[in-house]
Amino acid sequence: MKRIVTHNEAETIEAGKAFAQELFPGSVAALFGDLGSGKTRFAKGVSSGLGLKENVTSPTFTIVNEHRGGRLPLYHFDFYRLRSISELNEIGFEDYIFGNGVCVIEWADMIQEKLPSKRFDIHFLSGENENDRIITITKL
Repeated sequence: MKRIVTHNEAETIEAGKAFAQELFPGSVAALFGDLGSGKTRFAKGVSSGLGLKENVTSPTFTIVNEHRGGRLPLYHFDFYRLRSISELNEIGFEDYIFGNGVCVIEWADMIQEKLPSKRFDIHFLSGENENDRIITITKL
């Protein structure tokens, strides 16, 4: 387990960028944390670390955004507004998860039973100060 403490959004993005160096085709990063805990900033960093140039935003209303043109494709999921697990079939979730890109999943707790056993679990907690974030990364 790796523990990282960041003190602002830029440091959270940098943590994601550094984490991206560990990723390989088929990597899945399951992000857990409250609203505003840094999940999307971290995903921005992963995107940058993979060499993607486009701006990464949370795909809250589309469930998944696909980003290509870097070292690996990035599939950025946000399940905050997921209504039912059956929606995963509609978007071809397993094709993404078992594909050759990197999957970053915000609100992974909403689909815990569908997550692959081999993945990174990344937990975000608020720290002592308002902008501090405690990020723990566990490779399963």
